[in-house]
Amino acid sequence: MSRQPKTIYACSSCGSQSPKWLGRCPDCNEWNTFVEETLAPAVPAAAGAKHPTLTGGASHAQRIDEVDITVAERIPSGIGEFDRVLGGGIVPGSLVLIGGEPGIGKSTLLLQAAAHFANARGSVLYASGEESEHQIKARGERLGVGAGPLYLLSETCLERILEEIDRLKPSLVIIDSIQTVFSLKLPSAPGSVGQVRQAATELLFAAKGRNVPVMLVGHVTKDGSLAGPKVLEHVVDTVLYFEGQRHHAHRAVRAVKNRFGAVSELGVFEMTGAGLRAVPNPSAVFLAERQAGAPGSAVLCCVEGSRPLLVEVQALVSTTTFGYAKRLTNGVDGNRLSMLLAVLDKRAGINLAGEDVFVNIAGGLTVDEPPADLAVLAAVTSSVRNRPLREYTAVFGEVGLAGEVRGASQAALRVREAAQMGFRRCVVPDGNVTPDDVPAAIELVPVRAVGEALDELIA
Repeated sequence: MSRQPKTIYACSSCGSQSPKWLGRCPDCNEWNTFVEETLAPAVPAAAGAKHPTLTGGASHAQRIDEVDITVAERIPSGIGEFDRVLGGGIVPGSLVLIGGEPGIGKSTLLLQAAAHFANARGSVLYASGEESEHQIKARGERLGVGAGPLYLLSETCLERILEEIDRLKPSLVIIDSIQTVFSLKLPSAPGSVGQVRQAATELLFAAKGRNVPVMLVGHVTKDGSLAGPKVLEHVVDTVLYFEGQRHHAHRAVRAVKNRFGAVSELGVFEMTGAGLRAVPNPSAVFLAERQAGAPGSAVLCCVEGSRPLLVEVQALVSTTTFGYAKRLTNGVDGNRLSMLLAVLDKRAGINLAGEDVFVNIAGGLTVDEPPADLAVLAAVTSSVRNRPLREYTAVFGEVGLAGEVRGASQAALRVREAAQMGFRRCVVPDGNVTPDDVPAAIELVPVRAVGEALDELIA
């Protein structure tokens, strides 16, 4: 007698399973995330059957000194900023996941990369479960995609996509998106926890076994995290996030996981009518519209991965008209701002309990590193006193609860970027940078405490 399929409930956020529906997941504490799934009965393996290996090679253990660590040649995508985020190019056999809000430019970037890849390396398969071939072709004409060997497939069945991969033997595979792909092996609907997990695993075996890079587009939830089970991020080799706002022309691609390169690398693009254009000098772009001598504006030297950036931190302080003062941020952690305002009150004697404080990173970039603390406090203090910061001055440094200014990593890299952009002074943590590490054209002003830093910054 055959076993009947079993019905369970799985959390769409973390993949936790339960025999009955629950309003709140006991593992990730998310509400209304349990969906019904049907588990097919397991088919026993035949006697003597071999289990598939991830790379198709030998499945026996090897001594560590016998393992070949020859690094595969990275393949350039034709887009310099995209290659930077990937760690230098696309690794053969890698599985890359790209997430971001709808309409931010994920499909546009991958279609541009597919066109470059097809002209340089050979055939590329672009499988879309959300758009027809005609829609993709219309976008390709707008982007100036040529007549290279780029194959379009409007399909959501995983088995059909794998058949096309075996038939075409492409040099690159793009799946848009992983949430629309379903496998005939599972009875659940596309986008469910089981289907996403099954599709990602099958595509991982396809990438490693055929030594072909596969790129997946992933949906995000309303809080900005990747939709689907957390195992999706564990399965893939690289996870990239698209950042930016629709009303801003600039987009940033950030690597949060990369098995073949450094994490937190950042690539900056500009959305144009002809697609995404790489921005080789983001510091000049982010500071292009800055008004010199405006109160409430500070220039921060930050580092994203291995790239130094100069961004403008803006602050506006005004008397509140309500009983509760507001703290609004854009591009900065709101909880971090509340802590910094408490330090400003206790250590520098600037009380903002009855003031509304607004902090913004110009250009739509998100900065979450601690060395941004001193620039935030400088911008807030400049707005309170209605006095601009000293001319041609940049700043960075972490602020502790005792009011001390702590050192930052890669300080020399930050100062050199400020000097290259024409800044003459840089307020830095005491002892963070020696004069031998920086050009002579810029003056280093070491500070130990918040009060001392504000005296050096405010004109």
